[in-house]
Amino acid sequence: MVNRFTMAQPAVAMRRWMFPAIVTLAAVAAVAAVTASTAGAAARPAAPTEAEAPRAAGEPIMAIVSIKSQRVTFYDADGWILRAPVSTGTTGRETPAGVFAVIEKDKDHHSTMYDDAWMPNMQRITWNGIALHGGPLPGFAASHGCVRMPYGFAEKLFDKTEIGMRVIISPIDAEPVEFSHPALFVPKADAIAAAPARAETLSREAEQAATAADETKKAAATAVRDTASLNASLRKLEGLKSRADAELAFANKALAAARTEQATVRAEDMKQKAAPKAAELATQLEAARTDAKSKLDAAAAAKDAAKTAATKKSDTAKAAKDAKLALEPVSVYISRATQKLYVRRNTHKPAPDGGGEVFDTTIEVPVTIRNPDKPIGTHIFTAMAKNDTGLRWSVVTIDNGDDARDALDRVTIPQDVLDRIAPTALPRSSIIISDEPLSSETNYRTEFVVVLNNQPQGGFITRRPTPAVDVNVASGNSWGDGGGFFFFRPNPDPQPATTRRQGGQYYRPPVQQGWWR
Repeated sequence: MVNRFTMAQPAVAMRRWMFPAIVTLAAVAAVAAVTASTAGAAARPAAPTEAEAPRAAGEPIMAIVSIKSQRVTFYDADGWILRAPVSTGTTGRETPAGVFAVIEKDKDHHSTMYDDAWMPNMQRITWNGIALHGGPLPGFAASHGCVRMPYGFAEKLFDKTEIGMRVIISPIDAEPVEFSHPALFVPKADAIAAAPARAETLSREAEQAATAADETKKAAATAVRDTASLNASLRKLEGLKSRADAELAFANKALAAARTEQATVRAEDMKQKAAPKAAELATQLEAARTDAKSKLDAAAAAKDAAKTAATKKSDTAKAAKDAKLALEPVSVYISRATQKLYVRRNTHKPAPDGGGEVFDTTIEVPVTIRNPDKPIGTHIFTAMAKNDTGLRWSVVTIDNGDDARDALDRVTIPQDVLDRIAPTALPRSSIIISDEPLSSETNYRTEFVVVLNNQPQGGFITRRPTPAVDVNVASGNSWGDGGGFFFFRPNPDPQPATTRRQGGQYYRPPVQQGWWR
């Protein structure tokens, strides 16, 4: 008993010591946990929330989606106007970062790719199925590549945007910054003032030229038909005259060979019949040839007139189209990958194959970029509004390379292109400079589609390609007013993709063609 009691005393003492020690340790651990939690909360950025600028908002000019912050911000000419949280593409189906524009709007869209999923207030930015639309927001990237916005926010936004509004999807947080540079378009007030009247005049001239061309073409066709029947008549007369001449020659030969009076009478009788016939046919043939020459000359003149009228029709239609396009904001894309400059403007004509509007793509020229092997970055320069000097510009940079000013310094825009587009440049006009080629998603129904190939783009990869479409750019008389809306086949050679390092390996992007989503 003594031994057991003696041994129990230290155990009791230990228990008495351990209890407050455990309590103390627990308290220290709780304080440490609270401290760590507080520190983590301080380091973690606040979750994006919906917000509206405390001022009257103008029409949205651009939207910037930040994949990093899962937020979209819409801007008018004076700054941000609307913000909201978003949910972009999850791992393996990432929303592609790059430069896009709204190309179609559908208030009540249902997916053809994902079990008829409801995508209300859908604003498409690629034809292979990337869009902004209302959807559930779990607080993190969770879509199949689209940009989900709060349902109410998407509904409120839907009627505020226009086809062609710029959508920038950035891997980082980005915003437009005020910017000026001598290379940016400086419009001329007199050219802008004269543009509507000029467009109306040239449109009228184009219609008149088209009518005249049609009439001269019909006249030329009639003249050609007349000459065809005339030639047949000439050939028939020539055949008859040849036979009459042969009969006369035979009579003369028989007369010369006659040895008897009876033979002589017979030969003279033959000659008397053949000679008048041959003479009459000679007269008819001469008159027919004279008439034929006159009609052939008239037909040749009609052909020349039709050719001249067709040229005038084409020239006036092009002038009228350019004059109409001068009333629209102009977008310019300069690619270091292809060493080309592209120009696009919305014609506001519905696409003939359904869905979206037609963008004019008639300007595509080589461009000089100093140090073409050096990265230049991706910079979006946007004319936000008019000011005293012409236009007030901003820039958004979303990919590493030169800063915006150095990037513009490296590019020489051809003077003839500047002469065509700068004098009438309007707010919402833009210049984009990038290392990237145009995505193969770019077509006659899109503005520019550019993806950053050093960023994941699973949302593109998972989509099935769109069947080839046998149309491209609009031409003809005033974009098809009054008929004659023509389209040309797209360039069969896709633009080469830049080879950019991704994940330790060189990455060539997949074909980025479309699927109706």
